[in-house]
Amino acid sequence: TSFATIGIMWLNHHRIFTHIKRTDNTLLILNLLLLLVIVFIPFPTALLAQYLAQYTAHPNEHVAVAVYNGTFLLMAIFFNLIWRYAAYNNRLLDKRADPEGVHAISKQFRFGPLLYVILFGLGWISVPASIAMSLLLAVFFALPVRTSRPLPEV
Repeated sequence: TSFATIGIMWLNHHRIFTHIKRTDNTLLILNLLLLLVIVFIPFPTALLAQYLAQYTAHPNEHVAVAVYNGTFLLMAIFFNLIWRYAAYNNRLLDKRADPEGVHAISKQFRFGPLLYVILFGLGWISVPASIAMSLLLAVFFALPVRTSRPLPEV
């Protein structure tokens, strides 16, 4: 699971950096903070798996899913910070970046933190529902952003 999750993050990171062509210290720091969250992902994944492997309800499974969803909330926040910082007034974007593609990424990313907050709360009500929704979100973020025009060739 960690491999698939990190793979999806890699895809999204690559997708946004096809538009980002310049960098500065702030972007580098935000990118390092995202990396910090990414390298932490195997821990909450293993923690959640430990509780789910028991096949019976465990009083701390809600805490395990909260740590798991909280990690993804942080990841979504840092992805948004990187993208919004770079895209603000095309600060660090390629001069040829497709405005429609930039808007599509902004639109898709806008919902990530909110959805992970909802999952965080749902985990305290129903661990299975929270995990199922988390898997659906992973599929959603794994799909390429929909635009009517392809990215320009470099």
